[in-house]
Amino acid sequence: MTTEPPAAPSSYVPGAAPVPLSQLSISQLRQLASSHGAPATGTRAELEAACTRRGVTAAAPRDIANQSAAPAAGGTLIAQFETAEGERTGPQLDVPADTTAPQLQLILNELLGNEDRVPYAFYVAEEEVSGTLGEALGSASAEQTLRVVYVPQAIFRVRAVTRCTSTLSGHSEAILSAQFSADGRTLATGSGDCCVRLWDVMTETPRATLKAPAAESRLRRRPSSSGALRAPPLPLQAHRDWVLAVAWSPCGKYIASGGKDGRCFAPRRPQVIDAHKKWVNALAWEPLAESRLASASKDGTVRLWERVGGRCAGTLCGHANSVTCLRWGGEGLLYSGSQDRTVKVWAPDESKLVRSLEGHGHWVNCLSASTDFALRRGPFDHRGVAPADEAAAKAGAAQRYAEARGTAELLASGSDDFTVFLWAPAAGKKPIARLTGHVQLVNAVTFSPDGQWLASGSFDGAIRLWAARTGKFVAALRGHVGAVYQLAWSGDSRLLASGSKDSTVKVWELKSRKLKEDLPGHADEVYSVDWSPDGERVASGGKDRNLKMWRR
Repeated sequence: MTTEPPAAPSSYVPGAAPVPLSQLSISQLRQLASSHGAPATGTRAELEAACTRRGVTAAAPRDIANQSAAPAAGGTLIAQFETAEGERTGPQLDVPADTTAPQLQLILNELLGNEDRVPYAFYVAEEEVSGTLGEALGSASAEQTLRVVYVPQAIFRVRAVTRCTSTLSGHSEAILSAQFSADGRTLATGSGDCCVRLWDVMTETPRATLKAPAAESRLRRRPSSSGALRAPPLPLQAHRDWVLAVAWSPCGKYIASGGKDGRCFAPRRPQVIDAHKKWVNALAWEPLAESRLASASKDGTVRLWERVGGRCAGTLCGHANSVTCLRWGGEGLLYSGSQDRTVKVWAPDESKLVRSLEGHGHWVNCLSASTDFALRRGPFDHRGVAPADEAAAKAGAAQRYAEARGTAELLASGSDDFTVFLWAPAAGKKPIARLTGHVQLVNAVTFSPDGQWLASGSFDGAIRLWAARTGKFVAALRGHVGAVYQLAWSGDSRLLASGSKDSTVKVWELKSRKLKEDLPGHADEVYSVDWSPDGERVASGGKDRNLKMWRR
């Protein structure tokens, strides 16, 4: 009695021409590599490269038909579910090798006792399970316990923006900064025309131009001929030079701006503060409490300001050069990056330096914390709704932060030395990883809202994706033909928007690692891009002085 070999894939006909490596499944690539003495581990690209180095550029159909490395159809694997932090969930399970990701979701939701089905993404050996477990077996053996790491996905899904719904004029110089409020209803823009403008997001129309009222602007009064202080009869602009930064508080009630004139302006309780001797590069609100604002300046200092009264609550000195970027974390620590090549960690309550993170070989241009999105959103959910009760709102914001934080709050820094460093700033000075691959300076870094991915944008025109917890390189997104200035994630972590010197906004899909939408329309460089918290809109502004709203 003869035994038939396992059936080959339908596209592989015995006696047919050799099958290119690109058409093989990853398990077939591993079998082919192993049969030719190459390492049978790694990603698809690594396996194809290993085969090519040994002169193997295609597989004979009989090799595919007779493969035995991957579990046969109907075979089983021993799987253990784990969280991204390494905590085991449930017992080890015997699951079929042809189990798909949707089937894994059903199993996991049953294990966790979720009454409402929660979507998850699954990873084996840091590769997402897009087909079956057998295909994603990776370097693991079918006889060993397979670690299946699961990551909760957003319960809502953001669809890519595809068209420009409004082109809003009003600024007379380039738009340098743009940010949506936490509830997604108002957009603030700062420009080279010294103005901060507010825009109604729902109607996509101008709402206000922020100025300092004469009656409130004590710092801008000037003496009359009799020597008495006399307030000018008309409102004055809050800034006398470019507005470089705007920052909304997480509660959505307060906004602050910083300018090249060294001033900070808070219009809710109109205050113009001569904050620094040189221009203000960055601003950061204290999360959760929102009672203080931090400003970073070219004069090498970071200063803390009380929201009520505008009094200086402390000056943090220690940088030897311009402070270019600033983040206020949820653990009570403040992070600053500087042209002195360091990132400093401060305890603002005590106005003291906790530690200095060193490793970059040139200016530090940008910072991002893994909890940025949760802290920015504050008490608001993805619909822009927050509890009416203040205590409940603060508790909700704290819970969102704890979920985003995980085991530790991470920090990423990008530099003129072409690298990105990944840190655990509360734990110590040693970096988790040094991420290389860019060939020009890194101008933007940002963690995804779910904290699983890190994106970096560079003057080399490329966007690189990394695994946030380990720093492992995932993919390079190429399509821009000019420097990438800014990046913005959608609230569900599935899409990424980028603004570039090439005058376009592009939307990338994380799952396919490919360009989803190309959005031309700006007449010049795009300096600022932001995605609304509800995922409905992307706002972009740049050198052409126009603000554009993009929707699906």
